[in-house]
Amino acid sequence: MLEFERDRQFFIFNFDLPLENQSAFFDPQFWLKKGRITGSGHGRGVTYFLDTQDLFGMNSALRHYYRGGLWAKINRDRYCFHTLAQTRSFAEFSLLNQLAKAGLTVPKAIGAKITKGRFGCYQADILTQKIENAQDLTALLQNRELAEKDWWKIGRLIRRLHDLQVCHTDLNAHNILVQNRSNDWQYWLIDFDKCGYKSGSFWKKENLMRLRRSFNKETERMRIQFRPENWQQLLAGYHD
Repeated sequence: MLEFERDRQFFIFNFDLPLENQSAFFDPQFWLKKGRITGSGHGRGVTYFLDTQDLFGMNSALRHYYRGGLWAKINRDRYCFHTLAQTRSFAEFSLLNQLAKAGLTVPKAIGAKITKGRFGCYQADILTQKIENAQDLTALLQNRELAEKDWWKIGRLIRRLHDLQVCHTDLNAHNILVQNRSNDWQYWLIDFDKCGYKSGSFWKKENLMRLRRSFNKETERMRIQFRPENWQQLLAGYHD
């Protein structure tokens, strides 16, 4: 693992030896000039998909951290600095490393950066693995149903996360990816910003209910193919 600081910018990478131009890896313009941006996804901000197989051994996704809600109208992307480990990108980087080490299907962390500004604030960016041949679960469910065994797999994946005492604070249908892999679907959990370890079990049921509300919402909004029995199939995987 490589860590360094330059001009009030702090970097961490999941490789041991320095790479050329590594301090520019979090700048979309750097990748644009290299002709390596292959696409983008739009949510709270823009996620850039990058052709980096030759550099990192995988293609990657570059994301800048933005605030949501009403507060974003005043302060779009600055956060209060306490410690480096508690910053948004470094914390997510660390959690992804731990989850990947435990064998969960989450994107591999490649690198993270924070830029310290005035008045104790910082901005943050992260580079993670791009999951190939994947789409979010709601996109798939707009066109087809899932088999019982697939709902079971999703439930089992969430149970494994909960068994590690990790709470995904934004557990919703959009943060589950479906990867088509040799005619067998694999499920991934993404977007671990503000997620972390939580003691006890009182929060786990509510975490599941958050996901259930997400399915119900998208059934109305996007007309996804989700029925009450599908939720029971997911719970069967969770409780097995």
